[in-house]
Amino acid sequence: MKMRMFFMGMLLTVGVTVAFAQNEQCTKNSSIARAAANSGNYQDAYEPNMAVLKDCPTLRYYHYTDGIKILKSFLTDKNSADYDKYFQELMDLRDAQMKYAPEFATRQRGVPTPARLLAEKAGDYLQFAKNPDMKQAYQWYKESVETEKTNSRATAILSFVQMSKELVKADKGFADTFFADYLAATKLAEEAAANAGDDEAKKNWDAVKENLVAEFINSGVADCESLQNIYGPRVEDNKSNREFLVNTISILSMMGCRESQVYTDASFYMYQIEPTAEAAVGVAYRYYKNGDYDEAVKYFDEAIGMEDDDAKKAEMAYAAAAALLNGKKLAQARNYCNRAINFKSDFGQPYILIAMAYAQSPNWTDDGAMNRLTYSLCIDKLQRAIAVDPSCEEQARQLIRQYSAYLPSSEDLFMQGVKAGERITIGGWIGESTTVRTK
Repeated sequence: MKMRMFFMGMLLTVGVTVAFAQNEQCTKNSSIARAAANSGNYQDAYEPNMAVLKDCPTLRYYHYTDGIKILKSFLTDKNSADYDKYFQELMDLRDAQMKYAPEFATRQRGVPTPARLLAEKAGDYLQFAKNPDMKQAYQWYKESVETEKTNSRATAILSFVQMSKELVKADKGFADTFFADYLAATKLAEEAAANAGDDEAKKNWDAVKENLVAEFINSGVADCESLQNIYGPRVEDNKSNREFLVNTISILSMMGCRESQVYTDASFYMYQIEPTAEAAVGVAYRYYKNGDYDEAVKYFDEAIGMEDDDAKKAEMAYAAAAALLNGKKLAQARNYCNRAINFKSDFGQPYILIAMAYAQSPNWTDDGAMNRLTYSLCIDKLQRAIAVDPSCEEQARQLIRQYSAYLPSSEDLFMQGVKAGERITIGGWIGESTTVRTK
């Protein structure tokens, strides 16, 4: 019995001695590796740093960040003999970093979560793998973003959608997943922007949102015809599926496909489940397409009443104005255009629509030359559209050229005692003043 206790004591002593020696060697290697890494001498830092990670993986967190820098410095030539070795070591180091990060986080601040580190691994993988598997990178980004949510870095959210885009470009059958990924990423970016601590952070997140839209548009499956083909056959089977309908409406609305059959159908079914502002807009377009402009305006009004965003209200009011213009209700169309302008002062399209309404009803006197002065007022509206909203300049200038051809000549106005440059009020339902223009 005493002999057994003696040997057990000896074994314990040997074990402690070995562990102490190992820790002592790790401390020595740590000092050498850190000094070399800090001076940029990655060749000398490599072996001692890797030894620390192998023998004492929880000694210092900076050996992981140093190790990443060291290994990346070796991965500059994909044809080098040791490239595959260093690349695999980088991937293994990333795995170990994720494994031990929670323990480091209990001892020091600023240690990233395993989910955030997974996105960093995905980035390294895409940058350094000779033939990266996009599906693998996508899965890593997806897991990271779904775990981190609004705590995700902007680059991770954007890369997640970029990988999803690559997969849908290779396989159109991936479209549903791509659309879901896009919507989820956009929602996270919007929440992050809303919660941004300062203007600069908000500006950065707004830029991310713009980049997400660009990725969506460049996916190859985001035109109205493709969306109709993808979602059209599925709407009837999902007419009670709120999530499906909401996603479908959001995507089609964002892509400007509000006159497509699938948009109006999905909106109609969504309205039965929950009469939201967006659903009401879709129902309005359903009536608009069928030529029932009064019903269309009714639902546009309902949507405006439910909507909180003034920019969206402006779009709805403008759409109602377009419906009324088609219904030849010109004065009402102008009223809705003015509502749209009140909601959004830099919105040029309502001014263009007012000009088109005036051009449809130029006759306010018995004199043809005076009637043609209506086109001078049309040009006023078109110039105002350009002034407040340069994006509509091309359309406005085309109409200016068209309407200018209808202006009266100075000779036409001579008998009325009217000269170019004078102010005159256009009568009838229009009732606005303009400066006289002539050919």
